[in-house]
Amino acid sequence: MRVGIFGGTFDPPHIGHLILAEEAWFQLKLDAVIIVPAGDPPHKRNRRLSAAASRVRMVKAAIVGNDHFVLSRVDVDRPGPHYTIDMVRLLRDSLPAGSELFFLMGSDSLRDLPNWHLADRLVANCRLVALARHDVTLDWEYLEGALPGLHARVIQLDMPELEIASHILQERIRTGQPIRYQVPEAVEAIIAAEGLYRERAE
Repeated sequence: MRVGIFGGTFDPPHIGHLILAEEAWFQLKLDAVIIVPAGDPPHKRNRRLSAAASRVRMVKAAIVGNDHFVLSRVDVDRPGPHYTIDMVRLLRDSLPAGSELFFLMGSDSLRDLPNWHLADRLVANCRLVALARHDVTLDWEYLEGALPGLHARVIQLDMPELEIASHILQERIRTGQPIRYQVPEAVEAIIAAEGLYRERAE
């Protein structure tokens, strides 16, 4: 199997996430894209996250009707710390032997990859699929020096680029601006029903 892994806080999941996952599925001829809401990511402990249950509900609602998107609770259902490499290992163990894994990430994450926990093992376990972004410049000399062989393990994915991000959506909700068409309708309904992001302080 050729399987994409797309991890993130998804707080909230938006159409940019879904377009990236769909483009990766199509361009790389993947059998499935596993979408993994993060439990308690160590690099985001200075940021208040919505409850894992709410983020899981939103992802589940966002991917209804797409048979090649699969929600995984592997991260939220295990004790922390929640490092990416541990999540990837757990997923690999659950998949058929010989499955090829493709880890989806933004170019900003790729730029910061040398700072990730056991980044060399992540590179060894997956092909990395990075979304090309006009506002991120990659220093390949630095990246190769920190993680030898990285360049050969990276696929840069061209796709429609949208100026949309979860933290921007949170701010729009706090200030009463519309988010219609930026998130799936079912996700917007959950946000409204649960009162998410209304009074969150940065």
